[in-house]
Order: sequence, then structure tokens, then C-alpha cells
Amino acid sequence: MTDKQYSRLVKEMSPNSPLLRDCLYAFAAGGLICVLGQFLMNRYTGMGMEKQDAATWVSISLVALSALLTGLSLYDDIAKYAGAGTLVPITGFANAVAAPAVEFQTEGFILGVGAKMFTIAGPVIVYGLAASVIYGFIYWMYLAFF
Repeated sequence: MTDKQYSRLVKEMSPNSPLLRDCLYAFAAGGLICVLGQFLMNRYTGMGMEKQDAATWVSISLVALSALLTGLSLYDDIAKYAGAGTLVPITGFANAVAAPAVEFQTEGFILGVGAKMFTIAGPVIVYGLAASVIYGFIYWMYLAFF
């Protein structure tokens, strides 16, 4: 079988993807997550919080909700329809941390949940922590000597 024949066979056998519909679902889902974030921001500032504190609580709320939905196996069901719309950074990151923990819970808390929780998100966390320590040290040196 030649490359052209194989390509034609793959094209014939592959289902057509409804690209426009998928894009609209992703846009709507991402927009709804952002609307939820703005709603929470308005509620928290309405309760008397400073804007920066309210923004922190919005992040905490979205991460907690995403982790809860992942633990209940609902986040994947939403992602089947919403696609990339569920990858809005903070909720997608929380899902990336929680999903391996749920998947490997049968192996126990230490070797399952503890070891696998940061499989996907671990490098991001390690890089972020290392970069912040290096930046903090450079900034401290700058303030100390200049």
C-alpha cells in the first residue's frame, strides 16, 4: 500500500469533525466559566472584600469546583461536549492535578494519589516554584545592594 492509498483510506474511514459546532461549544463553555468567575468576583466584592482578595477567592473557588467536578467524574463529561473550552487555565490546571489522583486512588494514598497527583502538573509546579525562588533571590539581591 502506498502513502497516497493509505492517506485516502484514512480519510474515507475517519468521521468528519463538526469543526464549527465544536468551536462554538468550546467558546460557550469557556465563556460560561469566565462568567462564573466574574459572578463570583462581584459576589465577593459585594461582601466587602478588596478586589485583590476577591480575585484570590475566585481562583480558590474555581479550583475547588473543578477538583470537585473531577472527583465526581463530571468534568470529563462536560469536556466531551465543551472540548477546549474547559481548558480555561485555572480550571483545566485543577483538573490536570485532580484527574491522576482520582485515577490511581485504588493504589492507595501514598503510592497512588500522592505519587500520581502531580504527574501531569508536577513539572509546571516545580518550574513555577523554582522560577519564583530564583526571581525572589535576584530581587532580594537587587534591594540589598542597590
